[in-house]
Amino acid sequence: MGSCYSIESRPGTPVRVKKKKGPKRIVSRNSSFDFRKEERLHRIPGRMFLNGSSEIASMFTQQGKKGTNQDAMIVWENFGSRKDTVFCGVFDGHGPYGHMVAKRVRDSLPLRLCANWEGNNMHNEQVLRQVSLNTFGSLYSDGSSFIFADEESRALVDVDEKHPETYQTLKDSFLEAFKVMDKELRMYANIDCFCSGTTAVTLVKQGKDVIIGNVGDSRAVLGTRDKNNLITAVQLTVDLKPNLPAEEARIRKCKGRVFALRDEPEVARVWLPNNNSPGLAMARAFGDFCLKDFGLISVPEISFRRITGEDEFIVLATDGIWDVLSNDEVVKIVGSCPTRSYAARTLVETAVKAWRLKYPTSKVDDCAVVCLFLDSNESTTYTTKSEVNIPSPEQNDKDDLSGFNGLNRSGTVRTASEDGDGVSRVNTLLTMPRFK
Repeated sequence: MGSCYSIESRPGTPVRVKKKKGPKRIVSRNSSFDFRKEERLHRIPGRMFLNGSSEIASMFTQQGKKGTNQDAMIVWENFGSRKDTVFCGVFDGHGPYGHMVAKRVRDSLPLRLCANWEGNNMHNEQVLRQVSLNTFGSLYSDGSSFIFADEESRALVDVDEKHPETYQTLKDSFLEAFKVMDKELRMYANIDCFCSGTTAVTLVKQGKDVIIGNVGDSRAVLGTRDKNNLITAVQLTVDLKPNLPAEEARIRKCKGRVFALRDEPEVARVWLPNNNSPGLAMARAFGDFCLKDFGLISVPEISFRRITGEDEFIVLATDGIWDVLSNDEVVKIVGSCPTRSYAARTLVETAVKAWRLKYPTSKVDDCAVVCLFLDSNESTTYTTKSEVNIPSPEQNDKDDLSGFNGLNRSGTVRTASEDGDGVSRVNTLLTMPRFK
């Protein structure tokens, strides 16, 4: 977490920014209906979103010292009614409604992805069926139509020679699902996403193929064995920060500004053209519509990996982990955990200790971790133990604002005297513009 700030404003005096009129928002007239809808969603077999574990995954989140836990996570086995498919994701919210945005994306994005995946599969089947008919008709010709039909199918389905057909289909599905998800967030009346948003690092594993969609600065890292059989880390995603050359160029082209503050020169932020606000510390995110006209986008970066026999697990985590632990440290912690059930929890607890050692005067950030294990035989690397129920702290999973304490300061950190519990090292959202 760590994103928005205003130099011009004094504490409690946000910068005035004109809020554009948009389409009418979706207003739920029946909150009990929404609750029942969520209950049905949460009861789907194989879908996990709270602390715990299964045969193939371990997940754990812990609230930091900054207020409401704005991190969310999900593991959905048999995703899309496919037995060999799993969806995983972690989401790091920011802003006054960040926890609500993160949970909304956690619940809705997989549904959008599944729907688009089914639609794209139907389209590809229709294309291949038409090509088959054309090919059958060409059997009585000189053969040139057969070659053309094959080329046409490859062009329409757009299959990359380096990747299986699954990759291109899911890539298109990811792009469309992220696009629809961001549009939906703009429409919700009960979640103000003008200065609130979330990251999302998500993956779909089908068989040996892994496709990852990422926006923001959460991260995916692979734990694999090297030639000496030592566990090593391979980073699967890029932290999409505003100081990356391509990201900064796009933002500046859209009249947004990118610079860091004097007291945190290592943290590049995105600012409005004519106001030193909001200072978002990432280049892509869901929500944050105050910056969507100035270079911030929600288009995911898509990547692919074919799992090999040396690959053991993938760790998805929010920046509460990566701010204090390196990729190698993370995979060694997970790889040396005596049982998979405790892998995510052990990693979070280690990160919390690292926060206290490295930044003793700083507020510990929220942490969320999903560990996806790539083989089903736990005894190959870990001590085999029966699954245990991990006691979790109160997660405050209800969509409310009970933890929001206001963003009324003009600095990047809180003074220790505000609550006697340290300062925030980096904030995703520092000061909101005032709407008029």
